Amino acid sequence: QVQLVESGGGLVQPGGSLRLSCAASGFIFAIYDMGWYRQTPGKQRELVARITIGGGTTNYVDSVKGRFIISRDNANKTVYLQMNSLKPEDTAVYYCNAPAGASTIATIFHSWGQGTQVTVSS
Repeated sequence: QVQLVESGGGLVQPGGSLRLSCAASGFIFAIYDMGWYRQTPGKQRELVARITIGGGTTNYVDSVKGRFIISRDNANKTVYLQMNSLKPEDTAVYYCNAPAGASTIATIFHSWGQGTQVTVSS
């Protein structure tokens, strides 16, 4: 079965940094684009970063561009999100999945991991 296990979240002050990890299994990781999504209770899930299968192209939502960096290690079936200059509005549960085509909403896999909580607060 497809498994996506996120980790690395925590409580950090504004301006701080966190590095999230997503360990994948149950599918051929190296042939899928991957993305990081975030969700706040009561709000729609948002795709914040995506990376192509070989890692050659990345895309970011405007609100995180210049602050977040997505990367992947196909040998270890892991995708990372380096989060710098964090702001309170970055507070959310962060998930990984495989974007469907060019969509910012649809995903290849219908199952999601448990997510990892990121809280930015003084």
